Amino acid sequence: MRFLLRLASAVVLFAAVLAGAVDAIQSVAASELVMTSLGDDLEALGADTASWVQFAQRSDTAPTIWHGMLHWLLQQPAFAVLALIALVLWIVGYKKRPAAGRFAA
Repeated sequence: MRFLLRLASAVVLFAAVLAGAVDAIQSVAASELVMTSLGDDLEALGADTASWVQFAQRSDTAPTIWHGMLHWLLQQPAFAVLALIALVLWIVGYKKRPAAGRFAA
């Protein structure tokens, strides 16, 4: 299970670095700071993802608190959200070393 969490963390971290690189390239090209939101990046992936984002943002699909949190999350920069998700997955999949050491009895 930890292996799958670490693998998912690596994949999400790769996506975060890719989103950050795209934003950096766009920022240099535009000579101003460009940060693409997570919602915009998800919609750019294709029609299926765009329909999922629109479905999740509808007010009749979830409670108001969930709707507000999701709306706020989709407006944040994609690289930051993905990096945070990668960090959480890595923390959950982290193997804690024994406190006594390797050769303790």
